[in-house]
Parts: sequence; structure tokens; C-alpha cells
Amino acid sequence: MARRSLSNRQARREELVARHADRRAELKRLIAHPDTDPDVRADAVRQLARLPRDSSPVRLRNRDVIDGRPRGVLTRFGLSRVRFREMALRGELPGIRKASW
Repeated sequence: MARRSLSNRQARREELVARHADRRAELKRLIAHPDTDPDVRADAVRQLARLPRDSSPVRLRNRDVIDGRPRGVLTRFGLSRVRFREMALRGELPGIRKASW
């Protein structure tokens, strides 16, 4: 089980990413566009640098939605490999069966 502070930090980062996503995308588009004036590009770089670091999606971590485990998370289910196996064996995941051939 992840410490509560780590889960809270992750939630705060997710909120920041969502809040600044449009502005960040617009600035990155300006910076990457080849026809952008160099002064405008430099200003966009400065504005992008002024945004909070935690508003970058790179800083997010996939975590198990139940207990917050950071490693071995199956993105499709939002569960860690351990939790996925437990729930699948108990029949709590519809359509998931143990392989047999």
C-alpha cells in the first residue's frame, strides 16, 4: 500500500496537469512551429518555464487505483499485476479467465 502522501501528491499533479494542459499545448505548438518569429518563440519558452513543474504530464506516475502501488501497473485495468491476479482468480474481473490449453 502506497503512503497516503504519495497518493495525495499524485492527485495534486493530475489536477495541475489537467488545469494547465491547454496552455502548455499552445506554448509547445508555438515553440515547435517553424514559422514562429524568434522573439515570440523565446517568449513562449519563458512562459512555458514559468508554469509549475508538476503541470507536466511526464511527472505523472501510473498507480494502482486501489492501493496506489507504483510498479507493475496494467494500464488497461488500472491495477497492479498482484491485484489483477488476485481479482481475476476470485472472478471479480468480467471476461478474464485463467489461460488453459
